[in-house]
Amino acid sequence: MKVFEALRTGFREIRAHKSRSALSFSAVAIGVASMLYTFAQTHGMNREIGRAIGLIGPGRLSVEAKKDYVSKGLSPGLTADDALEIRLSMPELYMVYPSARHWIEELLVAGRKFDSVLVMGTTPDWAKRDWVYTQRGRWLSDLDLRQASRVCVVIEPGGWVKKPFWASWMWEGPFEGFLKRHDMLGKDLILGGHSFRVVGALRDPPADKDPRWGRYSEGNVSILMPVTAMHSLMFQYGQKHPRSVDSIQVDTGNEKTLPAAKRMIASILKRRHKGEDDFEIKDSREEIEGQLKETAKYTLAATLLGAVAILAGGIGILNVTLAALFARVKEIGIRRAVGATRLDILSQFVAEAMLLGLCGGVAGSALGAGGIAYLARHTDRDLASLTWYHFAAALALAGATGFFFSLYPAWKAAALDPVEALRDE
Repeated sequence: MKVFEALRTGFREIRAHKSRSALSFSAVAIGVASMLYTFAQTHGMNREIGRAIGLIGPGRLSVEAKKDYVSKGLSPGLTADDALEIRLSMPELYMVYPSARHWIEELLVAGRKFDSVLVMGTTPDWAKRDWVYTQRGRWLSDLDLRQASRVCVVIEPGGWVKKPFWASWMWEGPFEGFLKRHDMLGKDLILGGHSFRVVGALRDPPADKDPRWGRYSEGNVSILMPVTAMHSLMFQYGQKHPRSVDSIQVDTGNEKTLPAAKRMIASILKRRHKGEDDFEIKDSREEIEGQLKETAKYTLAATLLGAVAILAGGIGILNVTLAALFARVKEIGIRRAVGATRLDILSQFVAEAMLLGLCGGVAGSALGAGGIAYLARHTDRDLASLTWYHFAAALALAGATGFFFSLYPAWKAAALDPVEALRDE
């Protein structure tokens, strides 16, 4: 039997038994939708890993104070001098910068007063990684750092391209709202009683287009200044150390050098901290991959759900094909009597089953694409990313389900004795 004739007969049988056919391919559709989501999620996670590592750097390490550590009184804690020592001892490192955050209780600008503004002290190396900004003016310089210059750079919120409904309830600080509406470049700020000149402005990308993995990793910092200025002017009494910092960010520039650099940094800090192990060095890639493992658990659940649904759909196709076999025994006998071969009969039943599977694949693809689009609009970080070959793979999976689950009924149909089949009533 020709392929076209087999397909035409298959369509006729599906149309003749609409309810039965719909029940058969609905399970396949659910399974294909789950599988499509799994394909898209896996592709999206791999893409996000690449983009995130491209931004944070291939050899990124984060040095932070160890939580719940009880000091022996020997170590000064994590300081800017630690960052300087790491830079001097390891000049081959691509990036080293300290990060010191401080909440300013009072900020005055243009006759307005703002409370609780988060300011961060850092160095020029800060701009070497995680750069997603549109810049106006200039960045902090080495001269600013050496002279503890009273200059700063403001970070302007990027807003949204298409704001989701849940973002309407997100809290926005008064100073962040002020930065959206006013150009601060060249203006003076009064921070804690000290005057700072705004020499640069960085605008965040829109929140729904932000490629950073840790979008809020800087803790909603609004103002950046030289860490030396932060230490000389902003730190109040009661700090553990006049040059203490919250973290030190390092990028070796090459992931192959990470293990050796991590050991070297640990050795430098242990010596400077008088043997106290009051710090921890984290691999930023491991943190990203750890978060992705959590997401992968949900992806695995979707995969299992899809596999079960496809199995149920396959069993449904098997039952439908067997039912068609018993209902069409005499028809098979007539076909054999007029010259149809066993291969023709087998091809006919396989074609009908594959059509059922493909119908389920088309419906499942539409369902999966719609579900992914819905999630993208209603979540803050949906990793799913669809490509044309995901749809091709989903349809191939659906067609293969129909093919394999129809082989037994098709073989039984092809094996029928023509004479016995003609006698069937």
